[in-house]
Amino acid sequence: MFPGRPGRRSMRLLFNSASALALALLSPFGISLRAGAGGQNPLAGDAEAAKAGEYEFRINCALCHGLGARGGGRGPDLTRAQKKFAHSDGEMFQIISNGIPGTAMPANGTNGQGVGMTDEEIWQIISYIRSREVKAPAIPLGNAARGKTLFYGDANCSLCHMINGKGGRFGPELSGVGGSRTPAAIIDSVRHPSHHLAWGLTEGTKEFPQEYETVTAVTADGKEIKGVTLNEDSFSVQIMDQNEQIHLLEKNKLRSLHNSRQSAMPQYGTDVLNDKDLNDIVAYLVSVGAK
Repeated sequence: MFPGRPGRRSMRLLFNSASALALALLSPFGISLRAGAGGQNPLAGDAEAAKAGEYEFRINCALCHGLGARGGGRGPDLTRAQKKFAHSDGEMFQIISNGIPGTAMPANGTNGQGVGMTDEEIWQIISYIRSREVKAPAIPLGNAARGKTLFYGDANCSLCHMINGKGGRFGPELSGVGGSRTPAAIIDSVRHPSHHLAWGLTEGTKEFPQEYETVTAVTADGKEIKGVTLNEDSFSVQIMDQNEQIHLLEKNKLRSLHNSRQSAMPQYGTDVLNDKDLNDIVAYLVSVGAK
């Protein structure tokens, strides 16, 4: 960095400010790039805006939502025409700008990726997402009715996972997973459960909790407790074991406490769960998530 020379972020902010001013002065229609919850995208249908939006999406959104907006380990599939939190372009703009409290969706400029987007860049991303949407419903992977039977039966999914209040608590609740994840992402989570546990985030920069990573505690008398962390502070840890028993442990009384990036969920290969059965289970999850 040379003295008196603005940094990359400063240069970009100056460029964006100049661009916004130029747009305001030169636009014959006085288009505003800011809109409320019911607003329309001023760049809708603009192929060049969608192309620019793809670039911004890769920098700011693909970490969670995957390349092509098809969903990833954290963010939902945005190619679906029906979205859980946003229906209009204006609602999507507000979500990208402000995030969704209580979820992994951060506000613009707070996720450590990129340097924060201008209003124009957000509208470009929305143009890109709209260009990626699939209007026709996806063809079901398998037999949803049979998948439900497997979920609560021979596949033993419900021992750890709950759907609409029925099932176990040890693993993630799956009522909405079929509406927010692609079938491919769900299949990958079953075949390789530890694959995306800390996808793209390092210990020093992660901002979202690494839910469902395995923790092992050894008490003073040598008893081993293995499960998932429910709550933890500097002095204590609350662990749920695989029998859904909850243990509140004082850290200074433990022999050891070890966190692992290995998921508590076993890896289901085709020798344990064949492709047909898994496709039926995924079809069931998709049918539930679509409601």
